[in-house]
Parts: sequence; C-alpha cells; structure tokens
Amino acid sequence: MLWVPIEKLFQTEIGFDAASIGLMAAAYAAVVPLLEVPTGILADRWSRKGILIASSVAAAASALIGGLSQSVGLYIVAAMVLGVYFALSSGTVDSVVYDTVLEETGSSELYERSIGRVRVVESIALAGSALLGGVLAELTSPRLTYFLTVPFALVAVAAYLRFDEPQLHRAEERTALRVHIATTLRAMTHAPRVRSLILVLALTALLSQTVFEFGPLWLVDLAAAPAAYGPYWALLVGTLGVGAYLAGRLDLDRRWVIVALAVVLAATPLLLVFSRNLPVVVAAQTVLALVLAILGIHAGRLLHDGVASSIRAGVSSGAGTFSWLLFLPFSLVIGALARRDGVARAGWLVVATAALLAVLPVRPDRTR
Repeated sequence: MLWVPIEKLFQTEIGFDAASIGLMAAAYAAVVPLLEVPTGILADRWSRKGILIASSVAAAASALIGGLSQSVGLYIVAAMVLGVYFALSSGTVDSVVYDTVLEETGSSELYERSIGRVRVVESIALAGSALLGGVLAELTSPRLTYFLTVPFALVAVAAYLRFDEPQLHRAEERTALRVHIATTLRAMTHAPRVRSLILVLALTALLSQTVFEFGPLWLVDLAAAPAAYGPYWALLVGTLGVGAYLAGRLDLDRRWVIVALAVVLAATPLLLVFSRNLPVVVAAQTVLALVLAILGIHAGRLLHDGVASSIRAGVSSGAGTFSWLLFLPFSLVIGALARRDGVARAGWLVVATAALLAVLPVRPDRTR
C-alpha cells in the first residue's frame, strides 16, 4: 500500500487531528469484529482462496475511496472498508499456510519457517512500497499514492485465482452450519489452553496495531521531516519479515528465550514515554514491533496445534476479533490522551499493555 507511510500527513491535510485519528481507528476496529469470525467460518466451509480474493477487492476499494476523500467523513468510510479487508484476511492466510505444511509434511514443525517466508516477502513488498510511496508523495502528491495502490491490489486477485488451496479442512465430514458455529465457539471458550493463547494473540495484535497506527504521531510530535516517513515506515514494516525469519530459527520452546523476549517487550515502550530523541523513538518502535512479530507467529502456531483444521480459520479469526474489540476503546482513549497530554503521556498505555503481555505464558505445555 503506497499511501501508508504518508497516511498521517494526508490525514492532517484534510482535517484530522489526534482525536479524529482515534475515531477513525475505532471506526474500522468496529467493523472487523462484526465480520471476522463469520468470514473465518465461511473460509472453513466454502473457500479460503475465495475469501482472500474478496479481501484484495476490499483493499482496492479502500485505497480508491481514500484517494477520493476531501474530508474526515469520507476518509473514515475508506477506513471502514479497510476494516473489511482486515476481517477477510485475518486468520485465513496463516490457516492456509499451516494446512499446506501439514498436508505436505504431516507435521507442523515447519510452520514457523514457512509462515516466516511469507512474512518476509510481505515485509519486502511493504518496505519497498513505503520507500516508493514516500518518494512519490514528495515528487507528486500524497493523494496519488492511494490511486496507484488500486492496480496492485487487483494484481493480487489474479495471483489468488492461480493458487491451489489445501483441502485438509474439507477432509472431515461436513456438519450443519449451526453445529460448525457451536464447535468453533466452544473451542475458543472452553479449552483453557486455547483461551490463554487467544488472549496472548489479541494483546500482541493490539500492541502491534497501536504501533503501526499511532507510531507516526511520535514523528509528527518531534517535527520529523516529511522525507523521514518513508524510511521510517520501511524500517517498521521490515520488522514483520525479520521477526518472522527469527521466529523460525529461534528455539522458542526454551523458557529463557521467551523470558528474554518478555523483558525486552516490557522495557522498550518506556523509551516512547521518556525520550525526545527521534532516532531513539524510532528504534524503540522498531524493536517493539520486532518482538511482537516473533511472539505473534509463535503463539499462532501453538493455537493452530490445538484446534482441528475444519475450524482453524474460524478460531484464528476469533483471536483477531478479540484484538479488535480491545483496540476499539484503546484507540479512542490513546487518541484523546495524545490530543490532551501529548503522545509521550499517551505512551503509558502502551507501557501498561506491554507489561501485561510480558507476564503471560507463550510456550508449549512442556517447556525445556
């Protein structure tokens, strides 16, 4: 998405402030929970490829509406359509990768490495688009980057049409829709291990979304030059690939590795509160996003290990739904605090959430 690195600049040009940015984030955060679990169940019962095609169409529509926006209201509509994209894609991609690994190897051991390769490709594409988007915005206008995103989203549709999705989720006997929904909800609410992992994934996604959504406000507050936004965003999205790469190579079943990550997770956000140095703030956001990427992939593998393929996308989408339900009030509060007291004070919410996540277990039942 070429427009992402300069999104905040474009938003301020059409009338956004910190509070309305929080309102916009809450708007698309309200859309996602309504659709995420139903579309996850639809992906399990119908076609995960079909859901991913629909998600790309939604991404194209969001970019088009965003480019046409001249006011806060229409841009919020674009954000809500982007929420449809998030709802459709959440839980589906990782379910496809997990089932592909399971079909091809008979085990989930290679899941973290396989999803890591997917995330590396995604992060390279995002980093490249961030750099290109920043240059295009500087040479032309921020609005043009929205329109240029549309054809790339439509190319994704063509790529998905050529993809042969795994059939493991269809191997089990088809049940009635009511039974399928009940089974999915029961898996999310009755198994303590699954409940714990859903909470970990939800908080991980909440923090990650906060960094990506509100992180640029620190740059605005520190009066960073417009040219800095492209490299900053490229660095931030690069953590998705690097984190995925490390998740497949670190021995995350060892307790000391998880403890080390938890310490970094709890300590890093303090720099967002106390530092007024731009490189330090950027480094803190980068490290935080990196740790969250590693933990998110590992917790995702453990969650997939604990549920059947026939309900995998639905359960995974349920974790995403919970994260968006948390993000909705969180975004409103952090936006209001940032407007009233500044983003540094609002950063205490990030500190508190990271500290809570740091004490939650993210390990197999038997840790060496």
